[in-house]
Amino acid sequence: MTLVSVAALAGVPAWVRAACGERVLREANRAALLDMERIENLDCFIPHLSMANFIDTIARRSGLTDLGLMLASELPIANYGIWGRYVLGAENLGDAVRRAQRSIGYHSKGDQVSLVLANGMARLSYVSAARGFPGYAHIAVATIGVMLSLCEAYLPPPWRPHRIELDIARPVDGRDLADCFHCPVMFDAPDLALVFDHRALDRHRTVVPAWSPTTIEDVARARQEPDLREGAEGVIRAQIRTQVLAGSASVERTARALDMSVRSLQRELNAAGVSYRGVVGKLRNERAIELLRDGAMPVAAVAALLGYSSSAHLARAFRRENGVPPRQFRPQR
Repeated sequence: MTLVSVAALAGVPAWVRAACGERVLREANRAALLDMERIENLDCFIPHLSMANFIDTIARRSGLTDLGLMLASELPIANYGIWGRYVLGAENLGDAVRRAQRSIGYHSKGDQVSLVLANGMARLSYVSAARGFPGYAHIAVATIGVMLSLCEAYLPPPWRPHRIELDIARPVDGRDLADCFHCPVMFDAPDLALVFDHRALDRHRTVVPAWSPTTIEDVARARQEPDLREGAEGVIRAQIRTQVLAGSASVERTARALDMSVRSLQRELNAAGVSYRGVVGKLRNERAIELLRDGAMPVAAVAALLGYSSSAHLARAFRRENGVPPRQFRPQR
């Protein structure tokens, strides 16, 4: 039961619509059990299995055997939301890698980043919790693109790593990847890795990021503490929250997304002293309060966004939880 920030797919739905068509995007969303476009810019988490099913469906339905390579240039780490901004806020590449190592829990529950120095070379590696899932070969190649984007933020062109290592089997023509990445590519490696001259770690950015400084505390506030996603209950709550943000939550879809039976899911929640309906209601209420206090949306729009059949249903649920009607939480103008 592992999770990854939905920011890992930021921009992909629009790319799929343009490159593959609306039908492929709909089928991919159906396979992921989520509307990715609706939540891609929110700080929420999805199961690695949902991401894998999304990518695998796109590849199969579109016939794109090199989907991962095509996505590699579409997924720079700068697009990874506040976590990406935190990592790229480091002064040099070595510090950026260390930021990624110590904060990976804010991006993913299950992935690992490591750096090993030996014989004058640096080996930056990434272990993805999606390994073994459908479509992982595409995810692996796309992840290498993300890792390259991190290095390229500090290293001017025509920098290329000494070699790339992939933890997937050699494709029919592995030369395509070597030609596209402009360096040797090794397959059947223990993990994903870039191998390069260790002196590159001391290189500073030549262009200062345009965004404001981002601290680890900023990331924590936006992405919530990783501890909240520990254990089965935490993972289940994170997935329910994502479905609430997407506008539709059901115990069947939550269980399928986490590769669990409905009975097992309910057993985990019951052991924590809560019910599925209770968790959904609490998360819906919290989100309704946030949206109403923000004041940008009318009550009817908040109701629709959260999956209520009408604003009256939202009003009844809201009054039951908070003792006041929704309009009382809207700012006075």
